[in-house]
Amino acid sequence: MEEKAKTIKYEVDYRDIKYPRLEYKMGTLLLVLPKDYKDATSLIEKHKKWITKKEQMIAEALEEAKEKTLNLTRTEKELKNLTHSIIEEYKKEFNFEINKIFFRKMKTKWASYSPKGNLTINTLLRYLPKRLIKYVIFHETAHSIERRHNENFWKIISQKYVNHERMEKELLIYWFLIKGIENERK
Repeated sequence: MEEKAKTIKYEVDYRDIKYPRLEYKMGTLLLVLPKDYKDATSLIEKHKKWITKKEQMIAEALEEAKEKTLNLTRTEKELKNLTHSIIEEYKKEFNFEINKIFFRKMKTKWASYSPKGNLTINTLLRYLPKRLIKYVIFHETAHSIERRHNENFWKIISQKYVNHERMEKELLIYWFLIKGIENERK
């Protein structure tokens, strides 16, 4: 019996960029393409193995999200206090450089670290277990030493979190859980 090829669903966004890229936004494959790009099909075919792996990871995360619960009692003020204490701990231990800290709700990431040394924390972090909050803050502040997600960066992360792959997967699980609840409220 012949196995049917799975149809890959995707959205396309044409932008003023030089090279095409693939992204996943809330479980949907997004092809970000240069304005004159013509052959989306060959791009998908070229990266089919990566797409299949990502889709499997997303499916597993959605399934595992059913078993997780959110911390609905932590306030934004408590998140801010916790964040400041974690940052002080990491600054002493790893000599991370932080200029300013901002808190705001972010649509696509848990936190970010700017070239100016500013740390922006997604206020949705308050729903996560403390160990994941600590991981996110460590991950972002490690960018004060290494900007890119390269081998050196992951060596820094491994100094504190040898299980960082599992932490990253848990963050994805919680992301889907939070976004699912937010969609239910709309």
